[in-house]
Amino acid sequence: MRWMALCVLLVFALLGCERSTEADTGPKQGAPTVKPAPGASKEPVRSLPQVDTSALDEFAQGIWLDMVNELLSPCGEPVSVARCIVETRQCKRCVPAARYLARLVDDGYSRDEIRDIYRVRYGEDTRIEKLTSHDSPLRGSPMAPVTIYEFSDFQCPHCKMASPYLKKVVEESNGKVKLVFKQYPLTAHPKAREASKATIAADKQGKFWEMHDLLFKNQDDLQTANLDDYAKQIGLDMKRFKADMQSKDTEKKIDADIAEGHAAGVDSTPSIYVNDRRFVFPPDQLGAYVREELDQ
Repeated sequence: MRWMALCVLLVFALLGCERSTEADTGPKQGAPTVKPAPGASKEPVRSLPQVDTSALDEFAQGIWLDMVNELLSPCGEPVSVARCIVETRQCKRCVPAARYLARLVDDGYSRDEIRDIYRVRYGEDTRIEKLTSHDSPLRGSPMAPVTIYEFSDFQCPHCKMASPYLKKVVEESNGKVKLVFKQYPLTAHPKAREASKATIAADKQGKFWEMHDLLFKNQDDLQTANLDDYAKQIGLDMKRFKADMQSKDTEKKIDADIAEGHAAGVDSTPSIYVNDRRFVFPPDQLGAYVREELDQ
C-alpha cells in the first residue's frame, strides 16, 4: 500500500502526524493536457532516446508514452513534454520531467495518480511562494541550489523516521542541498512544544542540531525535567538555556513557523517541501527526487 493520501490541491501528503484542524481545500482539477494549435502535428511521439525506459515492460511503456504526449511542458509552453523534447525547445526541464514520469510509471502509479503528482511538481497553481529560510536552523551550505524545508514535531514518530533520510540527502549532496528546519509542534502532542523550545534555546548557543538529534533519539522521554539533562549532555550554559526556554521570543519563533506552515498548506508532520514544491512521497524517495531537481 502506498504511503500517500489525497489532500490540499490534490497534493499527495506523506502520512504523518496530522494537524487537529482541517487544511483549507482548493480547486481539484488535474494536470493540464495538450490542446494542439491549428496546423500543429497531432501525431504522438513514440520514441525519446534521451530517456532510459528499459526498466518498463511493454504495458508500462504504453502508459509512459501516453503521459509524455498528454502532459504539458513543465515550462508552461502549450506543447507536450514529448514534443518539447523532440523540437529541442529551450525548456531544460522537459527531459528531467520525462524521466520523472518514467519513474512514476515504474513505481506503479495509475494515469490519474500520475496526472495529479505531476501537477504538484510542475503546475503553476501548486507552487508554494511563502517559504523562507530567515531565522531558521540550516543544515548544509547556505549557497546550495536546492532547499528542503521541513515542518516537524519532535513527538511525532514519522518525523523521527524521516530525520535520517533528510540528513543523508544533505550530506551526500556535495554542498548542493540545504535543509531548513521549521518548528511545527502539534496540539495533539503535549510534549512537542516544550521540545521545540529546547531546540530554539540550544540554537541560541549554536547547538540546534545536537539537541535536534538527541530529542529524536530520546523521543519517548521528552518530559520537561529531561530537557535540562539533554542540555547538559551537549554542554549548554544552563542559566542561559533556561532563560531562553522561557523567552517570549522563543514562543514567537514557534508561532511564526506554525503560521508559515499554515500559509503553505501544512496539514501533517513531517511536511517536506523541495524548493517551492510539496514533496509527496515517503522519505526514502527523497534522494531520487532531489537528484531530478538538480538535473533541472
